[in-house]
Amino acid sequence: MRSLVGVLVGAALLFVVYHFYLKRMPVTDEGTAPTQAISLTGIRSDLLQIAQAERGYIATNGHCASLDELISSNSLSMTRAERDGYSYTLECLGGEFTATARHLPAPAGSPIRYPNLAIDATMNVHEIE
Repeated sequence: MRSLVGVLVGAALLFVVYHFYLKRMPVTDEGTAPTQAISLTGIRSDLLQIAQAERGYIATNGHCASLDELISSNSLSMTRAERDGYSYTLECLGGEFTATARHLPAPAGSPIRYPNLAIDATMNVHEIE
């Protein structure tokens, strides 16, 4: 009987540790859900690919290209300008560019937020308004 109680207490303790571990999973951005970490990592990776492709295109051709041009010229391995509700845009002004990833705002009262991200020629991904 004593061993059965020990097993039950041990199982309860493991459940409590497991439950709190899942509740405190790390997030990539403040105010986002832990399940968004994978998606936001993919978004950042896509932005880096876009910026690298744009820098290569500028170096080769001397001017900026649109996102559609980068995709159609195979300078960019992406096949579409969106991922997980985020849509990508690319703005050029001379030799400078900014690639952005924007998501529609979360519904009112939702605890989840969708950060808008951008990258420029400095190759630093940062959050924008």
